[in-house]
Amino acid sequence: MAYLNGFRAYLKLERSLAEHSIEAYLNDVGKLIQYFEAINQPFNVHTLELKDLRGFISWLNSLGMQASSQARILSGIKAFFNYLVIEEIIAEDPTSLIEAPKLNRKLPDTLNINEINSLLEAIDASRSDGMRSKAIIEVLYGCGLRVSELSEMKISNIFSESEFIKIIGKGNKERLVPISGSALKFLSLYLNEVRLHLSIKKGHEDYVFLNRFGSRLSRISIFTLIKSLATKVGIHKTISPHTFRHSFATHLIEGGADLRAVQEMLGHASITTTEIYTHLDRDYLKSVITQYHPRS
Repeated sequence: MAYLNGFRAYLKLERSLAEHSIEAYLNDVGKLIQYFEAINQPFNVHTLELKDLRGFISWLNSLGMQASSQARILSGIKAFFNYLVIEEIIAEDPTSLIEAPKLNRKLPDTLNINEINSLLEAIDASRSDGMRSKAIIEVLYGCGLRVSELSEMKISNIFSESEFIKIIGKGNKERLVPISGSALKFLSLYLNEVRLHLSIKKGHEDYVFLNRFGSRLSRISIFTLIKSLATKVGIHKTISPHTFRHSFATHLIEGGADLRAVQEMLGHASITTTEIYTHLDRDYLKSVITQYHPRS
């Protein structure tokens, strides 16, 4: 379709999205085109109406697609028609009145400080990969990073004296995140006592976390590390590297941190995304009342 190449360029140049995100958006539009093929009607951005979009949602539903998947696809399609309006290809956005399926927002699992300590204590720091594992956990929890941000973290972006690290987040947006003394300590030990002795592959010299072959540590390797540690210490929650990000935010808000400050540290574009942690905080307060109030 003629407009898809322009949409791709818009996502890459204007929105600064990663290639896998761009492909996801294009696949979403592809689903809409597939629907019109299924009902033997031509797909035309100039004549698309609200009733067509409602028919599309019904079709997605008939395929057994979950509400969360439907909502994600609709988000991609909305972005496509927004692009068409910006480029003045169409005058009005037909998706503006369509509502995404209602989602039951599941609160993420978090770890308490004892569980985080038990994970750290289970790591054998005498091993070279053990020191790296301690640094990974400390940075994930101490800075609230996404797993991709940790994997792509650069040595040149660590400012030890001012205790900040520069992170390149979603959409190539930069942010400065404070790093705790504990995280800096284990990061320094890993860099100076373990990483220093690796034979580093060309092009990977500035990445902080490397595998034993001297290449940037993959996201999958970090997931595997977290899962194996959780199994080792007997934590039965569904946890991943993202669990430390949730725990970071939850513990800050429980401690009285300003929501805007937490939003800035997490790199959330919208305060609404950060507000989920206020729900977690309310659950925490409720549990305190249940546990300690004599009338509970």
